[in-house]
Amino acid sequence: MMHFSKNNIFSKIKDSENFFIINLLSGNADIVNPEDAEKIYKVRNNEIVANDNFIKELFEKGYMADEKEESKLFRNKYLDFIDSREEDEIQLFFVPNYSCNFACTYCYQDEYAPSKGILSTEIVDAFFTYIQKEFTGKRKYITVFGGEPLLNTPNQKELISYLINQANAANIDVCFVTNGYALAQYINILKQGHVREIQITLDGTAAVHNARRMLKGGAGTFDKIIDGIDGCIANKLTVNLRMVIDKENIDNLSDLAQFAIDKGWTSSPFFKTQIGRNYELHHCQSASDKLFNRISLYEKLYLITHDHPHILEFYKPAYSIAKFLSENGTLPDPLFDSCPACKTEWAFDYTGHIYPCTATVGKSDESLGTFYPKITYQKNQVTEWEKRDITSIPECNNCSIQLACGGGCGSVAKNKSGKICSTDCRPIKELLELGFGAYLNM
Repeated sequence: MMHFSKNNIFSKIKDSENFFIINLLSGNADIVNPEDAEKIYKVRNNEIVANDNFIKELFEKGYMADEKEESKLFRNKYLDFIDSREEDEIQLFFVPNYSCNFACTYCYQDEYAPSKGILSTEIVDAFFTYIQKEFTGKRKYITVFGGEPLLNTPNQKELISYLINQANAANIDVCFVTNGYALAQYINILKQGHVREIQITLDGTAAVHNARRMLKGGAGTFDKIIDGIDGCIANKLTVNLRMVIDKENIDNLSDLAQFAIDKGWTSSPFFKTQIGRNYELHHCQSASDKLFNRISLYEKLYLITHDHPHILEFYKPAYSIAKFLSENGTLPDPLFDSCPACKTEWAFDYTGHIYPCTATVGKSDESLGTFYPKITYQKNQVTEWEKRDITSIPECNNCSIQLACGGGCGSVAKNKSGKICSTDCRPIKELLELGFGAYLNM
């Protein structure tokens, strides 16, 4: 029986009289004028539309479908997704320490960071032995995370150098996530490895950044981070600059973008950016009223990039799949799962513990086992993470945005409901309204 596909995402474009319709299952997207949008509303409401050519086009593009045929297509695309994921590269996070020289105003790790023990070459060796055996035949890379992994001490430099040498011996690329304060002192060490990128957080121009990301003694950190970024780019080490945004610093994005442009960073092939949303992860922040939710952040980005278009040279918001569609002319494949935990992402720390992902690392109650001093494994918990996708989350079943949302973050969902297989809903339709208005409704 023919029906209006439950996988259609249909809405009005921001600041336009036009509409859009997207179906990730069939792989089609269209901008629709108001007259045709009215016909689509009628079709969705099971009203008669006396236009055979219009109905035929809806059917050809998958916006109307036979229920059995659509279910068959869904199953086939799902199996393709699972097969493709088996070939995906695995990201292995490794935390050499949870200590940090910063006192950031929004740190989320302060509540649960373990303090016992220190990293040794023996633990590094155990980590590489484990991942080489457990992920044999899999493409993989390591992301060194913290705390702050690049502390400016002789012992830390020796351990990071040792880790890089072990990664070289295993022919594994490495990434680093660092606050950037001692980065300039690490460049010669980093150059010895196959370093894919270095993620560095900069929360604005000097005054704004220094008010948020200061040393534990209160001193500013901006100037030394800039030195590190300049040094990386000069040495052809790719910088992934991350700005963590909330209501206190978003208005500084325009100035930071201009600063990066003036520095010549944005014209370098060794420079890219991302925006991080400051949000409540594991415990409430002292000033939660300063936080954006997902859609309010992008509504604000939509306005300020319109008023300050040079920001797009520094950072171009994705607005769900709108940026991808505008740049590629096609839709991405359906997203049956947006949670990589225990599938394409694992996390390990210097205490010898194994965790599902970077959002859970360091939480003792999230440990899935150990790789040191002995190997242990909680298979039941791993299985729970492995099975999480939109087919195992009941609330996703009849949701029109499921193939663009993928069920969201499993860690956030678990924190909210106590269940891994529950939803962390994303405002996909609203993001697409913004994205079509920004990039596609020309």
